[in-house]
Amino acid sequence: MLYESKQTRGVIQMSVSVNTKLPAFTVATTAGPRSLSDYAGKTLVLYFYPKDSTPGCTTEGQNFAARYGAFKRANAEVLGVSRDSLASHERFKSRMEFPFELASDGDETLCRLFDVIKEKKLYGKLHMGIERSTFVVSGSGKLLQQWRGIKVPGHVEEVLEYVKGL
Repeated sequence: MLYESKQTRGVIQMSVSVNTKLPAFTVATTAGPRSLSDYAGKTLVLYFYPKDSTPGCTTEGQNFAARYGAFKRANAEVLGVSRDSLASHERFKSRMEFPFELASDGDETLCRLFDVIKEKKLYGKLHMGIERSTFVVSGSGKLLQQWRGIKVPGHVEEVLEYVKGL
């Protein structure tokens, strides 16, 4: 099954499954528009994070940046995704000196495709936000692996070991 359909608060969401080919998509990034086809022949590591310049998201980005060379040697590209604007991403990327691009998914197209928008509680209030998740996509566009609801410590190392094993 390529997609799983479910209804969340009146919005039908389509999400991909492991071992299926992803539909074509294009997303705005800090390097301009990028399509899935731009990563053909390379492994793509898509990591979804809640918000620029917050402690957990900064640490996660720094961890990916610290191991970026190892990902590149494993023929992988890293792309961070959140709902923040491109202007916010530019500031965050520049301040943190991230060597990889950040994608702005303000309309939640990718977030909904990967089913990472979840009900969360912050200071006792419920809201819809991104559940920290990472996905590995093959050079042919097939979803190979996913980690959902992850904790930052040790996660990037786990993803890197998986990618090295491909």
